[in-house]
Amino acid sequence: MGEVITVTSGKGGVGKSTLSANLSVGLAEAGKKVIAVDFDIGLRNLDMILGLENRIVYDVIDVMEGRCNLPQALINDKRSKNLYFLPASQTSDKNILEKDKVAKLIEDLKKEFDFIVLDSPAGIESGFEHSIFLADRAIVVTTPDVSAVRDADRVIGIIDAKSKKAQEGKEVQKHVVINRLKPEMVENGSMLSVDDVLSILALPLIGIIPDDEGIVTSTNEGEPIFYNQKSKAAEAYRRITKRVLGEEVSLMEIRSEKRGFFKRLFG
Repeated sequence: MGEVITVTSGKGGVGKSTLSANLSVGLAEAGKKVIAVDFDIGLRNLDMILGLENRIVYDVIDVMEGRCNLPQALINDKRSKNLYFLPASQTSDKNILEKDKVAKLIEDLKKEFDFIVLDSPAGIESGFEHSIFLADRAIVVTTPDVSAVRDADRVIGIIDAKSKKAQEGKEVQKHVVINRLKPEMVENGSMLSVDDVLSILALPLIGIIPDDEGIVTSTNEGEPIFYNQKSKAAEAYRRITKRVLGEEVSLMEIRSEKRGFFKRLFG
C-alpha cells in the first residue's frame, strides 16, 4: 500500500504547490511510482508547475462523480514515466468534495502507487480537511514571517484533531519546510530565523529552501526547478526528497555574503 503525503500550509502563496510538484518529481526520479493530486478545487496551479495544463481532459471531481474512470483522468508526466498527475477541477464549487468519495479515491490510489502526494488547499479553505483526513504524513510549508507561521501552527492543530489517525488515537507524522529564507533579512531582524520558526511550530525540520527567482521562471516555463542542476532551490528540493525517503542528508546551507552566517540562521 502506498504512503499518502499531504503538503499543506496555513495560508496561500507560501510555496506549497511548488513543493508538491518538485517532491513528486524527486520521488519519481528515485524510482518510485508517484501520483500528484491537486485538491485545491477552483484554484489549481499544480498543472502549470508540472507543465501539464494543456493535457487535462478530466479532473478529480469527474472521477469521484463517475463521469470517467481513474485511468482516463490520469496524466503521465512528459519527462518521468513514474510520475502521474490528477488535476483539480477549475470550475467546481469548493464544497463539492465528499468525505466518502475522497476516501475511496485515495484508497484506490494507494493500491497503485508508492506515494500519493496531495497538494491541499490552504488551511482556511474548504477541502483542506479532506486532504489531511487519510494522510500518513503531513509536510507543513511556511515562509519565515509571523503571519505564515501563526497560520501554520493552526493547521498543525487541525491535523492533530481531525485526521483519521488522530481519531484512532494515533498521530500523523509531521514535518516543517521553511521556504524563501533570506539570510540578510534574518540577520537584520526583519525575518524570523529557523530557530524562531521551530520554537513556535515544535515540529522536526525536513527542509530549508532559499529564496530563488528561478522558481518563477520554471513555473512560467512549466519545467519543475528540480531538474535545474545549478539552482540552490532545486538542491534543497532534492535533499527534502532524500529525507522523505529516509536518507540521512544534511539540511541546505543558506549563506549570506557574511562568512559563517549559516550558523546564525539557527539562532
